[in-house]
Amino acid sequence: MSTVLPDAAGAGTRYETPSSYADLPRYGPDVTATVATELERRWAGDPSFLGTMCHYALVPTGKLFRPTLLAESALAVGGELDWVLPAAVGAECGHVASLVHDDIIDHDDLRRGRASVQHKFGIGDAIVAGDALIFDLFAGLAECRETGVPPDRVVSALAAVSRAGLDLCRGQCLESELSRDLRFDADAYLMVAKLKTAAYFRGACESGAIMGGGQASDIEALAAYGEYLGLAFQIHDDLLAYVSDQEATGKSATSDLENARMTLPVIKAYQAATEAERQIIRDCMAKSLTPLDALDLLHDLLRRTGAIEATAAIALDYAQKARYALDCLPPSASRDRLCWIAELVIARDH
Repeated sequence: MSTVLPDAAGAGTRYETPSSYADLPRYGPDVTATVATELERRWAGDPSFLGTMCHYALVPTGKLFRPTLLAESALAVGGELDWVLPAAVGAECGHVASLVHDDIIDHDDLRRGRASVQHKFGIGDAIVAGDALIFDLFAGLAECRETGVPPDRVVSALAAVSRAGLDLCRGQCLESELSRDLRFDADAYLMVAKLKTAAYFRGACESGAIMGGGQASDIEALAAYGEYLGLAFQIHDDLLAYVSDQEATGKSATSDLENARMTLPVIKAYQAATEAERQIIRDCMAKSLTPLDALDLLHDLLRRTGAIEATAAIALDYAQKARYALDCLPPSASRDRLCWIAELVIARDH
């Protein structure tokens, strides 16, 4: 299957829709494979209980979007993979830390198709493992001083990542407010997605561009790309509970419902629904039904109201905006791969 992603002038560029990183153009270093190898080593040599938990959390790896974005952003502005590899590994450590803590907050026992860290090792120890991985994020950034990145760039990258991390925390708190209030508010949802997910994508791209030596305009463009990409990613991710299955996603299909999490597909269905249908949606979100019964009802309502198509169109729009943001960068293999990733985030089934 192929997809047209328009450029800023409106002309379409056709891409064969990638289903995984294996489909991305392979002229230049295989960034994702290199990061995966380093992640497998990161905690493997630590025989302690903490090392065991952190290695379990990291390996097998997930999709590695964030470290790949950091490294490709550095390459896109003329940097070298070796310069930023520790920071790319650290970016995944920070992301996994947020997943460990999310699973504790949401009481989720499944992550990446197996027991979550908190389910396997207990909540208290999982909190510590998540904390350790956050510190490893900053350790990875600091290690870039030894790989050739000037210290002032490392400090600027640290500031970008710290801003992203604080936004993530703000997004988590705002999401909790929406869940408690059962607010079907699309603008508030997008703010949560911007803070909780897109900020970390932005931080990965921005910090990579900084350490790669990019000009201010390049750094700004890659930061914008990351933010739009993160919004597309989160919106599509929220669709997967209704268009994919638990075996494919590797996480609970009913987690959003069990935690009364307001997602865009449900909000779109609510906006298009009749009053009787709205009451069904409120009942589903208020846990008046079993999670599986609520999921079945929402499946039907989302399809009847056109919410799935409406949500997918918004995700595509943000993916296109991400693509536009790259137009000012010079042609390169990394820019091409970043363009493909803008399509991959809305084509994946997990």
